[in-house]
Amino acid sequence: MKLLLDTHILLWALEDNPRLSTRARALLTDASHERWISAVSFWEIAIKVRLGKITLGRPLDDIEQHALTEGCHALAITIPHARAVEHVECASTDPFDRMLLAQCDVETLRLVTADAGLSDARAVLPV
Repeated sequence: MKLLLDTHILLWALEDNPRLSTRARALLTDASHERWISAVSFWEIAIKVRLGKITLGRPLDDIEQHALTEGCHALAITIPHARAVEHVECASTDPFDRMLLAQCDVETLRLVTADAGLSDARAVLPV
């Protein structure tokens, strides 16, 4: 299965945060799954850091490098992803969530998330 990590899942996994569920840990450590990280998540993190909503224990560049070293694949934002946002069926109005879901639709990925507000989206793999 091809998994796209929601922003909080990416951060929790890299920090070994106890909020990362047993199911999420199992999915992320299963070598049969491809793990993907989106530029959207790094955009969201950068904005939240700038606004003082989150504090990182290390620079964002280090987070990216660590995720790639751990075997994650990077996913850029493309025009087909942007166009697909129009067709995302989900109650969430968060633009980052909607782009992640659009990327899942275009790239045939499953979004690994603990966000209950996204549970109605077909691409979501709740953990």
